[in-house]
Amino acid sequence: MRSTYSQAIDEALIAIESGLDEHLAVMVVDEVGRIESVGAGVATVSGLPGVGLEELVRFPNDLYGIAFNLDADEIGVVLLCDSSLVRTGADVFRTGRIMDVPVGEKLLGRVIDPLGNPIDGKGPIGTSARLPIERPAPPIMSRSPVTVPLQTGIKVIDALVPIGRGQRELIMGDRGTGKTSIALSAIANQKDENMVCVFCAIGQKGASIARAIARLEQCGAMDHTVIVAAEGSDSPGLNYIAPYAATSIAEYFVEKGKDVLIVYDDLTHHARTYRELSLLLRRPPGREAFPGDIFYIHSRLLERATHLRPELGGGSLTALPIIETEAQDIAAYIPTNLISITDGQIYLSPDLFELGVLPAVNVGQSVSRVGGKAQRAAYRSVAGSLKLAFSQFEELETFARFGTKLDEHTRQVIAHGQRVRSCLMQRENDLLSVPDQLVVLLALTEGYFDNVPLDQVAAAEQAVRDAVEKLPAEMRTGLVEDKELTDDARAAILKAASDALVPFRSVA
Repeated sequence: MRSTYSQAIDEALIAIESGLDEHLAVMVVDEVGRIESVGAGVATVSGLPGVGLEELVRFPNDLYGIAFNLDADEIGVVLLCDSSLVRTGADVFRTGRIMDVPVGEKLLGRVIDPLGNPIDGKGPIGTSARLPIERPAPPIMSRSPVTVPLQTGIKVIDALVPIGRGQRELIMGDRGTGKTSIALSAIANQKDENMVCVFCAIGQKGASIARAIARLEQCGAMDHTVIVAAEGSDSPGLNYIAPYAATSIAEYFVEKGKDVLIVYDDLTHHARTYRELSLLLRRPPGREAFPGDIFYIHSRLLERATHLRPELGGGSLTALPIIETEAQDIAAYIPTNLISITDGQIYLSPDLFELGVLPAVNVGQSVSRVGGKAQRAAYRSVAGSLKLAFSQFEELETFARFGTKLDEHTRQVIAHGQRVRSCLMQRENDLLSVPDQLVVLLALTEGYFDNVPLDQVAAAEQAVRDAVEKLPAEMRTGLVEDKELTDDARAAILKAASDALVPFRSVA
């Protein structure tokens, strides 16, 4: 067996060939450290005076770690392997490089760990290109405004909380409210949109990751998706680097001029992992025992999401970070950090979830700071007043529960709002195209559903969606394109919707 020292020489030669300064390469070979202690996911190393911050260091048997703490006499290393495989007293070698990950087209349809190793049983990936997991965010002058919509196929989001390509939209809510389901629906809806998707699972159970993969395979979305998975049973170091590695994979496609959607599921586990590592490395704790730079680790991650200028390829990276709240406390430390970093949030209410309102999006507490600028013109004309009307309904509904005597106008507002809420409900795998959504939303805002019995609204909505097929082909094409809704098109849509709803009104 070759010695670890010989391997270090080979690494130094490779570093020289790749452009690393020859003097630095020699220093890398000369510096051999020693493991002083090993903890749960971390190690203390001495004897590497020239090691850099976040430099990759190598242990025996090709195990790796990242230099995190640089003290005068020793360094704290975050292990990228099981700590039981690292022994006190073993040699430690510098590599002269920071952590990187394989990138390329061959990753599409594959499931890998944060180190780039395939874990789907489909054999080697066979890509040679690599990118560092830590990369600077594009400067302001390299960015373009967010103007192109990212259609999720979910009515309540596309109409009331629109997301643009290049935006950072936070998905938040208590455990078990459907956060991951919304993100997976957004990925599934990009099947024919020429968009690459990256799903990053951080600290999730293996069964949860398997369910996500199964759903994407069922809807045919794996062909344009890369899954980076770090399970809860993996080392804290792998969970920590997972979102950065996934972002570098996504940036490879962005730099090729493609539109990319990345989902981080979820950053709550990421923050807790970083807190665990920081406390083990004896970094001073702050609020809720989180280290002082907890905001920075997420800001430098999410700032990499952008829409590049046309001369730089025009690619975009849209980020959908997921965060878990506790007891609906959206003002907690980590949620407020991420709210301030992102361009809006989609809040899922456990109260709505328990009532069977799915997706359980709380429209009043959800917001998109890009808003209508990243929405098709037809959506703006159709759904412009829908959010205000729905918010008014929710306020009036609260008062109506006290048995207050209501006037006729208030009863009409509540009845209309109930039908809006019923129409915005949607099954998990029932993703709607742009024409289907626009026809339903236009009929809804014009009050065409108000005379339909509440228990018949779902069937009536399906009838309206079926009527879309009877519209002229050029009109359906115009709905997909970013054009204003003409008076003739509006009249034709309303006529088709009215005819479709005739049987349901007769029931009333």
